[in-house]
This record gives sequence, structure tokens and C-alpha cells, in this order.
Amino acid sequence: MPYDFKKYHYRSINAANAQERAAINQELKDLYASLPENEKAEFNKQLQTFLAREMGRLKSDYESISGGFGDN
Repeated sequence: MPYDFKKYHYRSINAANAQERAAINQELKDLYASLPENEKAEFNKQLQTFLAREMGRLKSDYESISGGFGDN
């Protein structure tokens, strides 16, 4: 089953404050807790893939804004 981590990510980015962000994170934790044990490994795998992809994208965006790979 594919999980829509992007939905949680965008909601967290657009959260009005830290409390709203914490509530969104809790929703994700509650989703994980509600999963059968045999689905938790797949959830974790998909989450790690999403986070790695997002970090790579953010790094690329940062590098393009800051002038690339030079010593900035």
C-alpha cells in the first residue's frame, strides 16, 4: 500500500505554528501505530525513501540558489 507522505509534508510546511505541526506529526504517528505489524516495515521503507528524496531535492534547490557547488 502506498502512503501519501507528501500530504503530511506539505501540511506541516504550511502549518500556522508549532502546535499545528506537532498535531500533524501525531497524525502520522497514529497512522503508523494503527498499522498491522506486517505493514510497518513497508511504511518505514516508504517514509525513508520519501525523506531521502525530499532532502536531495532541498539540497539541489539550495545549491541552485546559493550558486552551485562552489565554496560559498
